[in-house]
Amino acid sequence: MFFGRLKLCYIVSRLTLYRRVSNVKYLILGLNDYLSFLGHNYGTPSFHIRSLNTCRTMATGGEVTTPPKHQNRLVYEKSPYLLQHASNPVEWYPWGEEAFEMAKREDKLIFLSVGYSTCHWCHVMERESFENEEIAKVMNEHFVNIKVDREERPDVDKMYMSFVQAASGHGGWPMSVFLTPDLQPISGGTYFPPEDRWPRPGFLYGGTFSDNRQKFSESGNKIVEVLKRTSVLDAAASGKHINVPGEECWKKCIEQLSQSYEPQFGGFGESPKFPQPVNLNFLFHVHSREPNSEAGSRALDMCIYTLKMMAKGGIHDHVAQGFARYSTDERWHVPHFEKMLYDQAQLAVAYSSAYVATKDPFFADVVRDILTYVSRDLSDKSGGFYSAEDADSYPTHGASHKKEGAFCVWTYNEVTSLLNKPVDGNNDTSLATVLSTHYDIKPQGNVNPYQDPHDELKNQNVLIALGSEEETANKLKLDLATVQTALKEGREILYEARQKRPRPHLDDKMLTSLQCLMISGFAKAGQALQEEVYIQRAIIAANFIKKHLYNPTAETLLRSCYKGTDGNIAQIGLPIQGFLDDYAFLIRGLLDLYESCFDSSWLEWAEVLQDQQDRLFWDDEGAAYFTSSASDTSILIRLKE
Repeated sequence: MFFGRLKLCYIVSRLTLYRRVSNVKYLILGLNDYLSFLGHNYGTPSFHIRSLNTCRTMATGGEVTTPPKHQNRLVYEKSPYLLQHASNPVEWYPWGEEAFEMAKREDKLIFLSVGYSTCHWCHVMERESFENEEIAKVMNEHFVNIKVDREERPDVDKMYMSFVQAASGHGGWPMSVFLTPDLQPISGGTYFPPEDRWPRPGFLYGGTFSDNRQKFSESGNKIVEVLKRTSVLDAAASGKHINVPGEECWKKCIEQLSQSYEPQFGGFGESPKFPQPVNLNFLFHVHSREPNSEAGSRALDMCIYTLKMMAKGGIHDHVAQGFARYSTDERWHVPHFEKMLYDQAQLAVAYSSAYVATKDPFFADVVRDILTYVSRDLSDKSGGFYSAEDADSYPTHGASHKKEGAFCVWTYNEVTSLLNKPVDGNNDTSLATVLSTHYDIKPQGNVNPYQDPHDELKNQNVLIALGSEEETANKLKLDLATVQTALKEGREILYEARQKRPRPHLDDKMLTSLQCLMISGFAKAGQALQEEVYIQRAIIAANFIKKHLYNPTAETLLRSCYKGTDGNIAQIGLPIQGFLDDYAFLIRGLLDLYESCFDSSWLEWAEVLQDQQDRLFWDDEGAAYFTSSASDTSILIRLKE
């Protein structure tokens, strides 16, 4: 849903990776993206924070507060991602007219860097290149450098990601693109190391644009024209009548999902495995439409097994609830540990649908688990929801370097020390024995070294339930109730121990589209489980949007708001206007909310928003919706999904 690979590589031939420029001190290198090297690891999150009043960690692991050595224009922004780069030696600009005018006035290429605050390789590239004084000097001398939070500006991200994908067949973050002063892309890729590191070229750039204006401009113009053509529906372009997809379309979709289904552990495709809740939602609809047919039964089976395996796996946080972004292996065991709001929202809907279809309390428990995490860790006091928690954190207070998963993983010795209490008066069996048996906790750790290329998880355990609670009870010769009580108590003790660890970074940006997905999550859960408290939470979130992200006079939405330094809701000087997904997801959220509480005011607001969505985004000539409005002239191509 949030990231689709555009299969444009058959249209555009691969761009030249190495371009020599006359009178250039360095080479412009690039284009093959790091995703192919990582196995399509779409932006593995981590965190390397920088802020204006940052605490500088000393070599001893102690901390001392010192003013930053550098300060650039990003200090005036409120996006957590942009603020992370506000003290880089690179003279970053935010996306806007000031940067564009500077590039034109000085006749320089633009270097555009796009990412998000919990993106692992974004912060690797920051640490290696953007904090490097020598590289920053070259960048500042030869380029106008622009930093963009892809979650704030999905239109900018989508446009230039289409270019990168068209040229290489892949995409991901950080995205690194070179633009002419009139914003035409000429070359790009994703992650680059600071020096040549096979198979990646190093990140040292330089040169003059003016000597090669025609060559660069022609290259960019050709790519942009191709991308413009791909955004037009063939039938619309030829004036033919467009039929709504029918039975053949959804049957083909079932066939494709069945072919990509992985029957041993559930899910679709090979590792890395993403939850892909949109696939599950579609299959639940298939089952609802034809519950007694072979296709309907097959659709339900794929959903139920996948959701059970995910809930038992390490992608599910058994201690502190919620789901990580994706699993690096086929077993749903070792995740990249970042937790995204949009995953919690969509999985809450999927598990609610599973409960409605089966009435199995297992799925109701998972729904409550997800919403407990969101209510506790991703909720603002004003009623909004934060965007994400990071994957990396300091393993101990005073540590000098962050590690992926440090907040979440356990050594065997930690578990045995914390859970040494006997179970139900039985001195032969401790809480540690029960949890180690059930969650596969081992003295040497349970992480496959192939899933840990940087040895950050060596001797660590990621909790995974390989069997059922009944199987654990039989193995330990305990009754089921005793095992369930022991597991619950053990998880609570581990949770309290975890709270004493340094917490991962929280992206407290509040995006309209994600608020709306969460409204659907709470509303659907309240309806399925018949729990009024969830419906009320959805209503609070809807009112939050109405208060902070909606202009009732213009009947338009804003893209985002932020948690201010005083803890209250803050906004940037020029608020970002809403995009198609903000309107579409809010309309759907309001429909879900209406179905859960039958308050017609939500339905009436959805009608107003639908009319506005049609005015802002509908293509009268070519049909379908653009993802951005026509008001921003810096967007060269209005794309469609």
